[in-house]
Amino acid sequence: MHDTLTKWTKSSYSAVNGDCVEVRTQGLSVAVRDSKNVERPGLGFSGKAWSAFVLDVSRDVAREA
Repeated sequence: MHDTLTKWTKSSYSAVNGDCVEVRTQGLSVAVRDSKNVERPGLGFSGKAWSAFVLDVSRDVAREA
């Protein structure tokens, strides 16, 4: 992880209306939740799985550009 996010942080790719996902770290794990429904618990992922997901999405975005 590049940064430790102890508070929920909204994605920088949020829609104009602010609806998007939020993430935070929980020890060595990453939690992700829907910013429209913050009362529901977030989904947990290992740091390794989250890093692989972000890398894969970044590659897809680069291919589309």
